This record gives sequence, structure tokens and C-alpha cells, in this order.
Amino acid sequence: MKRENFDPNGVGREDLGIFGLPFSPDDSQVVLIPAPWGVTVSYGGGTHNGPKAIYEASPQIDYFHESYGNDSWKLGISMLPLEEWGDAYKENLLLREKARAHIENLEHDIDKNDGHTMSVINEGCELFMARIEKTASELLARGKLVGLVGGDHSTPLGLMRALAKKHGDFGILQIDAHCDLRDSYEGFTYSHASIMTNALKMPQVKKLVQVGVRDYSIGENEIIKNSNGRIVTFFDADIKERQFSGDTWVNIVSDIASKLPEKVYISLDIDGLDPALCPHTGTPVPGGLQFQEATYLIRAVAGSGKTIIGFDVNEVSPSEDSEWNQNVGMRVLWDLAMWAAKSNAIKTLE
Repeated sequence: MKRENFDPNGVGREDLGIFGLPFSPDDSQVVLIPAPWGVTVSYGGGTHNGPKAIYEASPQIDYFHESYGNDSWKLGISMLPLEEWGDAYKENLLLREKARAHIENLEHDIDKNDGHTMSVINEGCELFMARIEKTASELLARGKLVGLVGGDHSTPLGLMRALAKKHGDFGILQIDAHCDLRDSYEGFTYSHASIMTNALKMPQVKKLVQVGVRDYSIGENEIIKNSNGRIVTFFDADIKERQFSGDTWVNIVSDIASKLPEKVYISLDIDGLDPALCPHTGTPVPGGLQFQEATYLIRAVAGSGKTIIGFDVNEVSPSEDSEWNQNVGMRVLWDLAMWAAKSNAIKTLE
């Protein structure tokens, strides 16, 4: 369908692109990479189905958005074809079975240290990260604003690497129930619980600002304390205490934004939200941000003069009997894409 024939007030078109929009990756300004990968998930599974579920739920969006008003749909958003990642999806399933057996042995204290199996899993994950990095680099070279749709939380590392090469120094805003500062958790170099450890190995990542964290290890707490300010964590309990004492979310968000450098990457693990909004995510934890708190934070970062250079939504695990999880996930994704584009002063397509 040609854009001039598209009706933004009509029924969401499932036969078009993501969000039911008439754009391809070639004529879009914002391009999303699907990452159907969940090899190292340590509790609930299904995150590898996240990109497809979000895509299928996305035409339910209505197009008015305060960032671009009536012309929001004209921004031009698309997702790379899911079928092009079918081989990765199948490889994920094979490696996931190996990883699942390894995790079960750990949980039952069974000594089966299969170094070969771990090597195969880690190598497969590295190859997937390299593919994401290559794909992202190609899109960035074409002038696209790039986001990623996970998948588990390990998946954005390749995009972060590509952005580091293009932009140099930047900071990460992580909305998450967990710190993800484990070192090769459960033996997996590219564990979903190690994403920020791996990100911080890049010297370009000057700051990590975490929001909503409420489940973390003793070791992770020490890492934060010993980071010399490179990691700043707004723990959920501290946020709630401030709110209970009468402080406003506006003030708290202002404090969060002040810790970030000029260039910002936003990584949003859906479990950073109240689990009522994402009950089937892999590792839900009571507490967290409400939907409007999360989107207000994203908007405030975009409006603070900072540039959102990239973003991801991850850990959306769809349910067979409800589209609630992917519905929330796609709406967060819509907000991220819109405000990221606005922060880059991207104009809508005519």
C-alpha cells in the first residue's frame, strides 16, 4: 500500500508492517531489529517468541502521539522481516535445550560440568550477537534510528556495540527489576543476567543508570558501590520511599535524567514494570513502575535535551491465552520509538 492511500483512522491492518504502518525498512526512519533469542533464560521461558507476538499485537495501536501529534504515523517505523531470522529462531531452540539441561543440573547440585556443551552455547550466543551488531551497523550507516525487539535481555549487546562504534561515548538508562551485573551467570558468557556486565566492558559506556531494581545479589550490590559512580541505581524501594514521603515522580525523574550524559541508550526490560502489566515475563518481581511512570521517564529524557541514540524492549514472554503481555510491550515500544525520534529532531515523512 502507498502511504497516500493509508487511512490512519481506519482498522489496524495486519497485512502491513509493524503497528499496521505502510512502511518497509528501506523507506522508514526508525527500523527495529527482531531478536528471537532466549537461550539463557533462567526461570520462565518464551522470550524468543516476543518479537513475533509484539508484531502481531502492534496493529491495535492508535496513532495519535503527543510527540508528533496527528502526524505521528508519518514518522516511518518498520521492523526487519521476521522470516529472515527464522534460522536464528531454530538455533535458539536447539541451544535452549542444552542450556535448560545445564541449568537443571545446577539447580539440583548435579556435577555434570560439560565444557564442550558450554562452549557450544557461548559460541552460538556470540555468533548471534555478532549478527545483531552487523545488522545494526548496516542500518546505522544508512542513517536509520535503530531499536531492538527481544528476546531475552542478552540480545541488545550487539546493537550497543554498533552504537559505541558510531557514537563514541554514551550512557545507558536501564529500566529493570534486576541489576543484570552478574559475571557469566550460570556459566553463560552472554546470559540475560550479565547484559550490563558485558555492556560495561565497552569503554564508551560512561554511565549506567538503573531504575526500578528490586531483586539483586550481594555481589551486584558491591559492584554498584565500588563503581566510583559509573553505575547509579535508583532502587525501587528508595523510589517508593520518596513517593510515600510526598516526593513527586517529576522530581525523581529529574534526578534520574541529571545522571545521564548527552547521548543515551534506553534498555527496557519489561519486568521493570509492575508484573500486573507483564505477568508472563521470565522473572517477575513484585513492585516496579506503572506504565505511565515509565513513559513519562522516557519522555522526560527526550525532553531534557539528551539524544536517545537507540533503544530496546526485551523479556516480553507471550501467553497462549492472553495478548496482555505483548499488548503492553508493543505500547512501550511505540513510545520509545516516538520519543527517541523526537530527541533526534527527526521530522515526519511527507
